Amino acid sequence: MIKLDYNNLFKIDPSHGLSEDELNSYKDRIAEFLEKIEKRDQGFYKILDNPEEIKTFANEVKNNYEHIVVCGIGGSALGATCLKEALPNSGKLIVLDNIDPQLIHEIDQKLNYEKTLFIIISKSGTTIETTSQYKYFRQKVEEKNLKVNKHFVFITDPEKGILRETANNENIPVFPIPENIGGRFSVLTAVGLLPAALIGINIDKLIEGAKKMCEKFLSENFEENLPYQIALTQYLINQKGKNIHVMMPYSHKLFKLADWYRQLLAESIGKNIDTGITPANALGVTDQHSQSQLYNDGPNDKLITFIEIADFKVEEKIPGSITFNQLIDIEKKATEESLTKKDRPNQTITVNSICEESIGGLFLLFEGQIAFLGEFYNINAFDQPGVELSKQITKNNVKQLS
Repeated sequence: MIKLDYNNLFKIDPSHGLSEDELNSYKDRIAEFLEKIEKRDQGFYKILDNPEEIKTFANEVKNNYEHIVVCGIGGSALGATCLKEALPNSGKLIVLDNIDPQLIHEIDQKLNYEKTLFIIISKSGTTIETTSQYKYFRQKVEEKNLKVNKHFVFITDPEKGILRETANNENIPVFPIPENIGGRFSVLTAVGLLPAALIGINIDKLIEGAKKMCEKFLSENFEENLPYQIALTQYLINQKGKNIHVMMPYSHKLFKLADWYRQLLAESIGKNIDTGITPANALGVTDQHSQSQLYNDGPNDKLITFIEIADFKVEEKIPGSITFNQLIDIEKKATEESLTKKDRPNQTITVNSICEESIGGLFLLFEGQIAFLGEFYNINAFDQPGVELSKQITKNNVKQLS
């Protein structure tokens, strides 16, 4: 179960928080916003099927490899990293989401290429960072006289692009990214599900959790529609000058979820010069000792969303004292209370436990929330025109050096 508690927003000065009237004035707009989202023809909430092809492939090959290396960047990598860190797995997965030469060298040195599978993820097939990684590792595989189609898998456009063409010509396994799903919304496609399945994560349960949240996303009942509630509180608080959103999970396993969400918020809502919310990450309780001074006494320009875990499924006792479970709960509540007393907006998402179902639910929760948030601002949450200029400049400069 996942739930939202935004009562602290009513406890602070209304110039920084919310009134019941403000919240109530938007409760009857869900149907209108769902209709607008439907017209944008986005598939992130429509593709929650049983991924039989992915499961079949993973079951056939996963025992053949010591390492699974994901080559991708941004939305092609953040979801897999989140899944790897949040859920129990075989430990085989390496997510190479950068072109840092030292990082690439160190990964090269640790791999047994005969026992390594590379997953190349690029919808267009032209993402320069990913294609560079692919060329590098493909050359390594060929130098060792290994069969490329036994050591590479592509995840790309369903019909076109250089990766799709190469896969068809060389009999390389290939999985599609649906045409109407952008990279940052793709974690519940093969982009996230294939790496997860290959390291032993139950992707059926991920999908099951997402489906349950999708029912809430499509509900016109305000009390049920959790994605809409979060979008509404974030929008209303932003209208009061809170231009920074801090996601602060009180769980080490969910810190990479905050990384995944950071891209989702930044690229979806940062539009039209004056529209946008700057995402920031914090980790409870670690960042109580590195950031809370700013949050309590610095500029009052932030909404802080805590994520707390109701049941960690383990309990460890501190000798002669309370349990760590009790201590982390006490510290979270103390942080929450201090912020509220200082009129700093904060709210809490509670997750029953960390498991496949809850992670799948969180993915769909935040994707749905961002879809609603775009409609609050009357912008297209699904494009990213601001990224394209730097990409083109990079490509032009690479051509000049090649």
